[in-house]
Amino acid sequence: MSNELGEFLRTRRARISPEEVGLPRTGRRRVPGLRRDELARLAGVSVEYYTRLEQGRSPNVSESVLDAIGKALSLNETEREHLRILVRPTRRARPSPRGAHPKPRLRPAVQLVLDQMDRMPAFVFGPALDVLAWNRLGDALCGFSGVDRPNLCRSIFLDPKARDFYPQWSCAAEDTVAVLRWMAGRNPDEPGLAPLIGELSIHSQEFRELWAKHNVKEKTFGSKLMNHSLVGELELAYESFPLPGEPDMVLVTYVAQPGSPSAEKLGLIASWSQPEHERVATDRGGITRSADSVED
Repeated sequence: MSNELGEFLRTRRARISPEEVGLPRTGRRRVPGLRRDELARLAGVSVEYYTRLEQGRSPNVSESVLDAIGKALSLNETEREHLRILVRPTRRARPSPRGAHPKPRLRPAVQLVLDQMDRMPAFVFGPALDVLAWNRLGDALCGFSGVDRPNLCRSIFLDPKARDFYPQWSCAAEDTVAVLRWMAGRNPDEPGLAPLIGELSIHSQEFRELWAKHNVKEKTFGSKLMNHSLVGELELAYESFPLPGEPDMVLVTYVAQPGSPSAEKLGLIASWSQPEHERVATDRGGITRSADSVED
């Protein structure tokens, strides 16, 4: 059985050299970064205690010890929370019959909210990064409806068009895996996770390498470059929000800087994605143009 806690702590130790924390580099070193005894000394605990923790044999760890280890390893807030979750895992998902991976239920009102957000691409993803719902502009930008059970991680690593769609593919891939690792820590019994991780590990070496790093990231906000097949490259900011009452479902919205080339391109995508009767109505009002009226 995989020891997620031990693997996470070992990868965090490996990224810190003794010199960075004021320790002398002594003797032959079989591992990169800090040794267990060095980390234990920095955290103020015994080597035996820290070794049991890294082996998953110390379930009753105090907050003060976790804080000391987090400080010694220079963990950020997301990594500290991930450490706490791994030490005290929550078990919320019900086991599913073998081979069954039911889609998480989304409140109908959430789809209504998405549909009202007609000026910005938006979608909702769940614990295994399955895309559970989207609005029309989100679909026009990302093509969710053309995929059976779209999944953010599967799209990045298994769709051959992904490297063209994301000009900064390496950054997008690294961030997506880190978000998946964060969600997996919060939802260890989510039925869709193990099959997804297994599928990606078999078919993508890049995923295997990134997954082995144990990096975690909570999807909150940032910017992303996208290369849309119709309008070319767009630079969009994204903001993410946990759904009220559904903390492991995340609403993601994209926006463009007003007056920017990306805003104009996003407007064209919005115009082209409108049903024909809506395009005709807005064209008569002089607000938008249909796809047929845009010159190459």
